[in-house]
Amino acid sequence: MSNGQWYPPEWPDRIRALASGELTVVPPKRAATVMLLRDGADGPAVHMLRRRASMAFAGGAYAYPGGGVDARDSRPVRWTGPSLGDWAARLGLDEASAQAVVCAAVRETYEEAGVLLAGPTPDTVVSDTTGDDWEADRQALVDRELSFADFLDRRGLVLRSDLLAAWARWITPEFEPRRYDTWFFVAALPEGQRTRNASTEADRTVWIRPAEAAAGYDRGELLMMPPTVSTLRALEPCGSAADALAAARRQDMTPVLAMAELVDGELVLSWPGHGEFTKRIAPGGPR
Repeated sequence: MSNGQWYPPEWPDRIRALASGELTVVPPKRAATVMLLRDGADGPAVHMLRRRASMAFAGGAYAYPGGGVDARDSRPVRWTGPSLGDWAARLGLDEASAQAVVCAAVRETYEEAGVLLAGPTPDTVVSDTTGDDWEADRQALVDRELSFADFLDRRGLVLRSDLLAAWARWITPEFEPRRYDTWFFVAALPEGQRTRNASTEADRTVWIRPAEAAAGYDRGELLMMPPTVSTLRALEPCGSAADALAAARRQDMTPVLAMAELVDGELVLSWPGHGEFTKRIAPGGPR
């Protein structure tokens, strides 16, 4: 492998099994992930975590904070920013589902990075989420002992959906046993807040410029999945976090789903619109 593209060794066999009708397609679970940015002298840096090598899905790969949508993320929640109708149109969902995805994005960012996109009023944001009481609430969210709506109510906080912008949507290939329909968001690190590795699924976190992270992938030094690389490359032209939030309005939200087809005896794995990730798989394996 010349770059750091995550490519499990079992994929060729699973692709062939799918093509022959021997594999049952698993419905994807909805998920959300957030590209958290902070400005620096050389432009914005993005917060990334490295998934533990022991993880069944994408072990060792660099990614952004995020995770699956909880059924309770669709409960009525203190909300400000674009209307649910606006979010539904942008995300391609009904209003209840759109709220759940946005809530999951904010909740997972707090659970995995300790950063909370919420405030006591529609035009403020909390500046400090450290302390034993905050950690107790964060852990209760992780353990699913507390819903995000109840957490906000307890704290007297409003979810600041205006601090998020939708960037992309990728769906795990049909031959994967663990599948996710994932919405990617971009957000700026709120003033006064600090990230930390609060995730049990990560063994390292970094702040890194998108171009530097993409270059590490190109050299084969940083392992990543195609959507991570794609979003990093799309962030490269942005000179600030504000630029990225503005650019998000122009990003295509058409879902990207990998396709596998048989061409002249070879399996060709491709992600429509993203040719750099195409893999040609000969009978003896990938090449």
